[in-house]
Amino acid sequence: MTHNPDSGSDHDPRRRSFVLNAGALAAGTLLVGTNIMATPAPVTKASAPAGASTITHQKEDAMSYITTKDGTDIYYKDWGTGQPIVFHHGWPLSSDDWDAQMMFFLLHGYRVVAHDRRGHGRSTQTSKGNDMDTYVADAAAVVEHLGLKNAIHIGHSTGGGEVARYVAKHGKAHGVAKAVLVSAVPPLMLKTAGNPGGLDISVFDGFRKGLAENRAQFYREVPIPFYGFNRTGAKTLDGVVDNWWRQGMMGGAVNHYEGIKAFSETDFTEDLKQISVPTLIMHGDDDQIVPIADASLLSAKLVPGAELKVYKGYPHGMLTVHADVLNADLLAFVKK
Repeated sequence: MTHNPDSGSDHDPRRRSFVLNAGALAAGTLLVGTNIMATPAPVTKASAPAGASTITHQKEDAMSYITTKDGTDIYYKDWGTGQPIVFHHGWPLSSDDWDAQMMFFLLHGYRVVAHDRRGHGRSTQTSKGNDMDTYVADAAAVVEHLGLKNAIHIGHSTGGGEVARYVAKHGKAHGVAKAVLVSAVPPLMLKTAGNPGGLDISVFDGFRKGLAENRAQFYREVPIPFYGFNRTGAKTLDGVVDNWWRQGMMGGAVNHYEGIKAFSETDFTEDLKQISVPTLIMHGDDDQIVPIADASLLSAKLVPGAELKVYKGYPHGMLTVHADVLNADLLAFVKK
């Protein structure tokens, strides 16, 4: 069921046409509403290894951070024990993006770790380093500090690009066990001579314009096609939209602005070719944000031995609105 304009809500999908016309936006998702049927495992705080090169400190609200070499504070969550699973969120959200998956795997006996990318969530809103190589270096700093080995790295959207480059650059040194790319931006979102199926630069210029002129309103509009709420018969979940907006507005405007270039213009082709661990690629065929044809269908051909799962009718934010299905499939892959 589509939105009733008489209800007073500001989420009328008919007022969001410019987002739909843009046709793509690499972003992370809110993860809520999964059904978890498991005996809870003990939740303990894993300690960091002695001699870590980065600095860990506690803010006044007792949250965990590391400070990178350039002075950026990166917030992270580290829950539970067992084999570690590291989650990489998308633009413009935070580690809260992974709530449903982190709780699901925590209750299945895994150690779950996620961080807020610089300029996102609770991390420093620095005006420098808003590029994919620095994002990956920050993720590596968290992994090194926590001494994670045999970890499974799962990334959504922009976070999927982060995982691809991270595994290519650090996979062997850090002992990465497996990788999962969900609705991910690789190989390349931007239309170029070598990527004729990509999106024109004007699409991303439109995102920059919307963000710079009225970020708060822009972030109200993006979640509608993101979760497929504009589709016939879909019901807009106001809590999901509000939570997406909350996470987005926690981050820095300049970081999100520069992050558009990072997710749209980074070419991950060579990274994908270098991935040598078991890899699962998941994508909905009704993704209005990162269209599957120029994303996962191509990535699956570049990653050696990759497993591809296509979800009929699922949107970009399928980890939220179909969490029960996605969590079960993730668990099956993790346990192989």
